[in-house]
Amino acid sequence: MLRGSGSAGETGYRAGWPQCPAWPGLDGDRDAEVVIVGGGLAGLNTAASLVERGIGPVMVLEARELAHGASGRNGGFVFSGYSLSPEALARQVGPDQARRMLAWTIDGVNRVRARARAWAIDCDIREGGVIWADWFGDRDRLKGRQDWLRRAMGLDWKLIPGEELAGMVATTRYGDGLLESGAFHYDPLRYAQGLARGVTDRGGAVFEHSPVTAIEPDSGCWIVHTPAGRVRARRVVLCGGAYGPFPAAGIRRAILPIRTYAMTTEPLGDRGKDLIRGPWAVYDTRFAFDYYRVLTDTRLLWGGRISVREPAEKTVRRWLRRDMLRVFPQLADVEIESCWSGRMGYTRHQMPLLGSVAPGLYTSTGYGGHGMAPTALGGEVLAEALAGRPDRLQAFAPFGPVRAFGALGMAAAQLTYWGLQLADGVRARRRAG
Repeated sequence: MLRGSGSAGETGYRAGWPQCPAWPGLDGDRDAEVVIVGGGLAGLNTAASLVERGIGPVMVLEARELAHGASGRNGGFVFSGYSLSPEALARQVGPDQARRMLAWTIDGVNRVRARARAWAIDCDIREGGVIWADWFGDRDRLKGRQDWLRRAMGLDWKLIPGEELAGMVATTRYGDGLLESGAFHYDPLRYAQGLARGVTDRGGAVFEHSPVTAIEPDSGCWIVHTPAGRVRARRVVLCGGAYGPFPAAGIRRAILPIRTYAMTTEPLGDRGKDLIRGPWAVYDTRFAFDYYRVLTDTRLLWGGRISVREPAEKTVRRWLRRDMLRVFPQLADVEIESCWSGRMGYTRHQMPLLGSVAPGLYTSTGYGGHGMAPTALGGEVLAEALAGRPDRLQAFAPFGPVRAFGALGMAAAQLTYWGLQLADGVRARRRAG
């Protein structure tokens, strides 16, 4: 079976960094101003935003290793937006509010970049943008979306004609593309570890292998229990994702753990430079899209597909290799070095659960496979609220926890994915015909 989701040591990021730091476990009783439950990017970004404001002591408790879940398993694309599309967001909150909320995610992109620079985090940032490549060859549709994003949302994405795109990425698979030039890509595991180091350098504390077993109110504070210790804190932020159990039942029932898959090839050397002829990362316009980029060490990181189950490793390798060769048939002789899966925490409304659960108890979770910039935004929004400025936090109130119905919701998600995958296939066949 594919065990990448069960052991963080099997991801391509871990394989490329055998000296990844380890952190101590919590032992004994302590006090804190804020306890953050979950050592992924949602939790670490929140801790970073708090210590930057001088709020503390801040403590992060992680049940396994830092960035064990989606935060250390993703493609490393740092770009704007939420899991919910801009069009759907505009329908739900109105175009003006949607435009503001999307602008906040651009601020999130810039915050990741600025924090990496200010905190001296060596995380292999590659600037130049992210390309959204049209799988279906529908220029009018792509151009229409570009125009709407600019006019209604203030997002200025550059149209790349197909002939130009073919010179940037060594494939004839795509039509045109859109370039989000302000986006970038990076190593999310190294970034998460850099955040942890920066938090501790600024007076915070970070603990691994310290699962939270209970949280209980006590005289205006909260007592957070772990197997080897307790923490008394005035405020608690719940940042766990799809790797439960989540300490708040209402939030736990609102999260659907959806799997996706990734792999890295052997180092490609100069072939990698010819594959993507610039610093870009690429994803395509299908619902369950391919996403890929060439890493600094010239390995190709390739990801894609969605599922609610965990197939055998050999099956995942076959799927992803086949997907890669549909785009890059010239890589038929390349070996696959690492292959892993990861669980993304989706909500039914496809927006993060960012808000207050009870007095002094907050949550930041449910980023649904689109968390690199939004988790940085979430950390800022929560830090503002804890500093007495809850205006932006209130903007996320319409997207509260909605029950996902467990196994039934998982089955519905799988059926939805199959239906959308079928629709993508029909569109692709029309293009080929």
